[in-house]
Amino acid sequence: MDTIYLLMIAALTILAAADLVVGVSNDAVNFLNSAIGSKAVPLKTIMIVASLGIFIGAVFSSGMMEVARKGIFNPSEFMFNEIMIIFMAVMITDILLLDFFNTLGLPTSTTVSIVFELLGASVAVALIKISANNSESFVDLGKYINSDQALLIISGILMSVVIAFTVGALVQYVSRLVFTFHYESKIRNIGAFFGGLGLTAITYFIFLKGLKGTPFYDDLSRYVEGNEAVIMLISFVFWTLFSYLYMMILKRNILPVVIVAGTFGLALAFSGNDLVNFIGVPMAAWHSYEAWSVSGVDATAFSMEVLAQKVPAEPILLFIAGAIMVLTLWFSKKAKTVAETEISLSRQGEGAEKFQPNLLSRMVVRGTQGIGYVINSMIPKSVQEKIDLKFEKPVITVAKNKEYELPAFDAIRASVNLMVAGVLISIATSYKLPLSTTYVTFMVAMGTSLADRAWGSESAVYRVAGVLNVIGGWFFTAFSAFTAAAILAALISWNEVMIPILLLLAVLLLARNYISHKKSSSAIKAEDSLTKAESSSVQGVIHESAKNIANVLKRGNKIYTNAIEGLAKQDLSSLKKNKKQVNKLSDEIDDLRDNIFYFIKNLDDSSVGASNFYINILGYLQDVTQSLEYISKVSHKHINNNHKKLKFSQIKELKEIDGQLEVLFRETKDAFDTHSFYKIGSILANKAELYDLVKEKIQKQVERTRSEESSPKNTTLYFSLLLETKDLLNALMNLLEEYYNSFDSNIEPAKITEE
Repeated sequence: MDTIYLLMIAALTILAAADLVVGVSNDAVNFLNSAIGSKAVPLKTIMIVASLGIFIGAVFSSGMMEVARKGIFNPSEFMFNEIMIIFMAVMITDILLLDFFNTLGLPTSTTVSIVFELLGASVAVALIKISANNSESFVDLGKYINSDQALLIISGILMSVVIAFTVGALVQYVSRLVFTFHYESKIRNIGAFFGGLGLTAITYFIFLKGLKGTPFYDDLSRYVEGNEAVIMLISFVFWTLFSYLYMMILKRNILPVVIVAGTFGLALAFSGNDLVNFIGVPMAAWHSYEAWSVSGVDATAFSMEVLAQKVPAEPILLFIAGAIMVLTLWFSKKAKTVAETEISLSRQGEGAEKFQPNLLSRMVVRGTQGIGYVINSMIPKSVQEKIDLKFEKPVITVAKNKEYELPAFDAIRASVNLMVAGVLISIATSYKLPLSTTYVTFMVAMGTSLADRAWGSESAVYRVAGVLNVIGGWFFTAFSAFTAAAILAALISWNEVMIPILLLLAVLLLARNYISHKKSSSAIKAEDSLTKAESSSVQGVIHESAKNIANVLKRGNKIYTNAIEGLAKQDLSSLKKNKKQVNKLSDEIDDLRDNIFYFIKNLDDSSVGASNFYINILGYLQDVTQSLEYISKVSHKHINNNHKKLKFSQIKELKEIDGQLEVLFRETKDAFDTHSFYKIGSILANKAELYDLVKEKIQKQVERTRSEESSPKNTTLYFSLLLETKDLLNALMNLLEEYYNSFDSNIEPAKITEE
């Protein structure tokens, strides 16, 4: 029996290392996003500062490890074998849950996940004990679980979400009124005061939250506690003077210093306090094993009241944990994916939106717009105009290929994000209120972006949908953590052979998520993917977009053929895949259309003709895709609803049309692949043959319907396919005519130049 527990300790150690990786990948969003989004500080500097904060916080972390030992359950009520079951279920659940959120690119709370996993697993084990004990009933569950702590955490979550969003919005609104978006001149006058205020708040945060629970704080506590007001006053004077001298002597902006200090403070607090979420359970398991192994008592009879005692930290383990966290910060691709989610939701400019609007987001936007109209009606127009001037954004002319290098937001908002998050977390810590640093930092960022009018009419419904998705994910974290840990604990309690099975399942799921994320986030574009036009002349766009046309034709040919083949073979699986392919093509063309604004903005006055040409060909490409989308959809619907198979004559006629279309697609693709646009003329000369072929098939189906056809569904499908094929031909021929009429081989295509 000793061997099984030693193996469990080994498994927990490996899980702890993996949990550090997935945990940091998710929580890096807390301290990196403000600095990364503002681009006020070089990325390498940000990473070095954050790494120092993480490593220092991890190495000197000790006080928070008690949460995993006795914060959620009463250890004296459980035996050693039961505690090991709880810890094993918790760690397997935690690593899978966090990796799931990382793969989706959604920030969640590692604190909430570990707390609810401990709660779920301990509840499951307690209920098993109660059911096996005739002298106890379910009413006795309270003696096993620290329910007051759990309720306090839930209330802290709800409060922190609302308070962080509201305070972040208010502080940012006032800051923007003071500094405006043209803050360079204002920062010279009152920058020292703002810098002093920001650095004071961050200093207070570092001392109260970042260092609390470390050996350093034990020595400093007698000087800090009770003297907070004096320390803050001295700190404010010092940092204001420092900011003034920094700006006067070095002639530099103080805001990057505030951002660097805030990043360090949040990284320090994260590793110093959240490290328990990753290694607290394995360390508690090791201490439990040490106590039991020397006791000589059977595992089922050894009470774990030893966990209620304070245990010194393991410096070597903390050092290793810090090193793993720093390496993860530098090399984790999933950390970048999670960070992109918050930055995209809070960015000032327009761009591709990650989330799709839903009914709730539309209702929220309409509701807040209504409230906004009421408030504006109560404010004098002259005051509104003055406020609007404060929020007037600078016009930045950037070449289209440099567009995405712009910062997501400015240094003022980044500083407010870090300052407000630090103050709120510090206040909660001083009042011993539990909260999640993830929830606070995320909601502060959302509040400041709302106050900064980043959620305009063009993007509000998408941004609100994103925020609602993230918040919904937080509640899903608590529910799924509790439920999954409880199920796993019950399975392990039922039979210990479930441990290796669950570990193997965890490895397989992690591998699948890794492969899935790698595919979705690969920077290498697919061979047939579409690219945005960057040329500034008609001839340039013709040559540049030729590859897009060739790719659409290649994929369109395959989609049409697959639809006909799927109908002929009644292959539902093939038709379902075909629908996905045409949807992907449609999304890519929509993305090209979304880029029209930026394309036109970057044209000079002499190149307006290029915009007309580009708009036209995108319109024809969309027409082609819509026809393919409809053909794919009705084919799938017909087979999916188990309607009668098309007749042999109908399939034969469709394959005849498909054969002719394949020739057309191939010849046209060759013309665009080789930029032999003069060949388009001969293709257009034969278009009447294709039209006549489709008309002939339509006429034959009319005759069949009048004389022999007995299936309304078949008739409807067949006519739909033929009519949509006709529309497909129209769109394709219009596109070819546009190219043929606009192409001039004597003109060298012009390209935009980088500025």
